[in-house]
Amino acid sequence: MGFGKWIGGIVGFMAAGPLGALAGYAIGKLFEGASSNYIEEHATYDNDAIYGQRNSFLFSLLVMASYIIKADGKVMHSEMDFVRKFLRANFGEVAVNEGNQILLNLFEQRKQMEAKNPSAFKTAIYECGVQIKMNMNYEQRLQLLNFLAMIAQSDGNVCQEEIEALKEVALAMGLSAQEVDSMLNLGGHTLDEAYKVLEIDSSATDDEVKKAYRKLALKHHPDKVATLGEDIKKAAEEKFQQINNAKDIIFKARGMK
Repeated sequence: MGFGKWIGGIVGFMAAGPLGALAGYAIGKLFEGASSNYIEEHATYDNDAIYGQRNSFLFSLLVMASYIIKADGKVMHSEMDFVRKFLRANFGEVAVNEGNQILLNLFEQRKQMEAKNPSAFKTAIYECGVQIKMNMNYEQRLQLLNFLAMIAQSDGNVCQEEIEALKEVALAMGLSAQEVDSMLNLGGHTLDEAYKVLEIDSSATDDEVKKAYRKLALKHHPDKVATLGEDIKKAAEEKFQQINNAKDIIFKARGMK
């Protein structure tokens, strides 16, 4: 994904509104030092719907990740390294350097905004979440939240500030605090974690457990994010398997079939 593909993505829903404002700074700085001939040759507007969706999804992820990563006031190497590995696995080698630089640009932009108004970037993040809600379907937003939860977990500890930031982002995107708890407990091995994944209490009846699983399986089905590309679908498949594992833990504990 070179400069041209990033610019192509700006044609999508991130071209306007608060995401567009952040993109103008964060992506625009990638061109600093580039010759006008290079920009003219590579920064052609790409109206391909798939690139538009993928790039808008990726930039939205980077914007929200910049908020989650600095929720505790510091940037952890493990979190940045996770993002780089994620970009490499899902969007290719070119996206690693560009995505990393965009994150650094977003950190700088946050610093500048908060110097004028301490709550300015937080407000911008909320407004970006609302814009994402209006332009991404429910299942895509869930996958975005899943990636953000993975970033928060990448240093082996999810602090309270990160949890609160995840819930702020989720609510802005039209998702729930309960869905944040579900994402943070994916991959767990205890019965308590399994119940949180299925978004139910241990007092639920067997029928309620089955109903909760069916509901979760439907909204997290990998096919729901297939338009974002096979790599994103593969990540969704891994999440789907973790949901099934949580279900199996509960079923085994209850003697259910």
